[in-house]
Amino acid sequence: MPIIAPSLLSANFLNLAEDCAFLNESQADWFHLDVMDGRFVPNISFGLPVISHIRTATKKVCDVHLMIEEPEKYTVAFKEAGADILTVHIEACNHLHRNIQQIKSLGMKAGVAVNPHTPVHLLQDIIQDLDLVCLMSVNPGFGGQHFIPQTLEKIRSLKKLIVEKNSHCLIEIDGGVTLENAPSILAAGADVLVAGNTVFKSKDPVATIAALKAL
Repeated sequence: MPIIAPSLLSANFLNLAEDCAFLNESQADWFHLDVMDGRFVPNISFGLPVISHIRTATKKVCDVHLMIEEPEKYTVAFKEAGADILTVHIEACNHLHRNIQQIKSLGMKAGVAVNPHTPVHLLQDIIQDLDLVCLMSVNPGFGGQHFIPQTLEKIRSLKKLIVEKNSHCLIEIDGGVTLENAPSILAAGADVLVAGNTVFKSKDPVATIAALKAL
């Protein structure tokens, strides 16, 4: 069964406590938390104070996705805020191995996110150290975008690399995931589905999460 990680970027921030409550009661596995700095991506989302409050509202995994420049400056702070998984972008890290070791030294699981234009073979020397690879299936920065079809081939290539390198990292897909395309995404080799609008804009978010989980 896939891991379902609703993205709180699409939640109602006037009713965040209520949204956290229904996620806790749902079959969602992780809370996916997108942090944007307005530099690495052309948008600003939320940061440490919001994540700290969300942490108090759930015992589920907090999957924190940093779409920011110089993530190494904030790793300790995100650990203290409650991140269980911390994902940094390969495009934002000049010293990726050092970044990954820093995350792991603090007791978090370490992930690397890859933008649509970045080939997955660039991960071949780091893949064994990773717990998660987040493939961006949209251009990062905004919710509600459509899934980029070429991502399916990218998933297959990444899965092949993971097997060849005897890695145990998970493949997470972030962007444009729907009930319609999720079966193809999972068939290509994905393990984790990030779903924002698909969940939070649904008439019945709990049922939508259950449907994704059942795929």
